[in-house]
Amino acid sequence: MDGIIEIFSLALPTIIMGLVAYYFFNLHSKNVDNQNKIASIKDKKKESLPIKLQAYERMTLFCERINPIKMLVRIKPIDETAEGYLHLLLKSIEQEFEHNLVQQIYISDECWNVIIASKAATIKKLQQVASNSENAQVFREKMMLEFQKSTPASETAIAFIKNEVKKIM
Repeated sequence: MDGIIEIFSLALPTIIMGLVAYYFFNLHSKNVDNQNKIASIKDKKKESLPIKLQAYERMTLFCERINPIKMLVRIKPIDETAEGYLHLLLKSIEQEFEHNLVQQIYISDECWNVIIASKAATIKKLQQVASNSENAQVFREKMMLEFQKSTPASETAIAFIKNEVKKIM
């Protein structure tokens, strides 16, 4: 019995040291794994940031291009009717939108919803003014007057996009 106690008393410090070493090795391994995960996430963010910024840039350009005042300057009527001109403007908006549709992957849902709302408000305003216009020239003049009084929805969307980008940076 004394031999077993003597062996146990000699082995106990070794067992304790082994357990302490195992604990610290395990703790160190977890710490290294966490550091690797953090480094990996940072690398992914560095890689994705330019893509995200490009998406915000493209959506800012979309909002600029659907600004009614800028559209009226850029897109001239091809016939005299307000309906024909409205159709041309709406077609331009839809083409721009379809061209940038994939950008929603890279921007926040809230920002995407603001852009969609801006597009819808712009279309609605164009339709309202066109319905009260005798011809394309009157339609253009009424739109110019309308947006001298109020800020286009696209400007609100651009301000929102700028705030989003500030948060990212």
